[in-house]
Parts: sequence; structure tokens; C-alpha cells
Amino acid sequence: MNTQEQTLEQKYNKWIVILSIAIPVAVAVLFGVRIPNAAPLDFLPPIYAGINGLTAVLLVWAVKAIKSGNRNLHEKLMKVCIGLSLAFLVMYVAYHMTSDPTPFGGEGALKYTYYFILISHILLSVAVIPLVLITYVKALAARFDKHRKIAKITFPIWLYVAVTGVVVYLMIAPYYV
Repeated sequence: MNTQEQTLEQKYNKWIVILSIAIPVAVAVLFGVRIPNAAPLDFLPPIYAGINGLTAVLLVWAVKAIKSGNRNLHEKLMKVCIGLSLAFLVMYVAYHMTSDPTPFGGEGALKYTYYFILISHILLSVAVIPLVLITYVKALAARFDKHRKIAKITFPIWLYVAVTGVVVYLMIAPYYV
């Protein structure tokens, strides 16, 4: 690794740590904040569920692109996936700052299944933040050996988070008021 690549990685490593802590903390804090007299943004859940679905499709397409040697397409698709994840995050927080929580109304095994998927989705959505950032920085620094290695961990987790985001929405959608 040359000095320029090392400097680039060191520069971004600080941001990876900051963002990996700040994003989940900000979401947790904002999740408890209600904007007084704001109209609920009830139209957002199907949109951000759709964004999760689109992210999942694009992640798979990006992997197929790189496996077929199309690095340019892979790079563009991954940037779109990061942008979609940011858009999801903004909409998710906006919805929860204007709307009361929706309790899950299912019972029995369905209820346990829902909560298992929801909890694993939430925990892995926090864990995937540094993984995505590290994977992206390795590509920026042209450390493709390291990028490939971490991407093999990042991809399935990010894909799981994207797919389970849709599943959680579909499971709770009947209980929205």
C-alpha cells in the first residue's frame, strides 16, 4: 500500500467511526422526538419499503456486474444503493417524528416471527453501517483485495437488512391506522 492510499484510508477511518456511532444514536434520539402539530407522514412507509426492495435488487445486480467484470456498472450501482439507504434513513426518521408507533397485531407464531425478523433487522442495520463504509473506502483507496474480502461479509448482511425491511413492512402494514 502506498502512502497516498494509506493517508486516504486513515482520513476516512475517522469518519467511519464517527458515522457508525452518530447515525444509530441520532436515529434512536430522533425516534423519540415528535414534531408538535405535524401531520403524520403516513404515505412514507410504503415508499421506504419500496426503497429497501429496490436496494436489494440493485445489490444483487451490482454483485452480478462485478462478477462479470463490469466494474463501472458495479461502482454506479453501489453508489445508488448507498444513496437509497440514505434516502430510506431520512424518510424513516421523518415518519417516526410525525407518527405514533404502530403496534403489531398478529398473534402466536406470527408475532414471534415478526419480532425475530424486526429485532434482527434493527441490529444488523446498525452493524451494516460501518461495514458499508469500510467496504466503500477500501474501493476508494483502490485496495480491491481488502474490498473484496470485506464485501463478502457486507453484502449478505446489507441484503438481509434490505429484504427484511420489506418483510417487516408487509407484516405490519395491515395494522397501520
